[in-house]
Amino acid sequence: MPSGKQRGGGRVTQSPKKKAAGRYTAPIPKKVRQSPPWYPYVLVGLLVVGLIVIIGNYAAFMPGGTHTYYLVIGIAAIVAGLVMATTYH
Repeated sequence: MPSGKQRGGGRVTQSPKKKAAGRYTAPIPKKVRQSPPWYPYVLVGLLVVGLIVIIGNYAAFMPGGTHTYYLVIGIAAIVAGLVMATTYH
């Protein structure tokens, strides 16, 4: 047996050289990446309204008493605000 590494039988192939990608995607200009001026106001508004709806439901301030629908609306508003926060530039 040869010393060092043992080679298994069979054919040894070499992997083909990887080619560089032929396409180039230019970066997006900063003026295009900016969010509209109203964006942060809507973002914060959704978060605050969602919080107020949930607190109002638990404090029984909502019309019609406490309902699960108010919690769903509050959570949906908060989630929409968080989704907007992740795309804010």
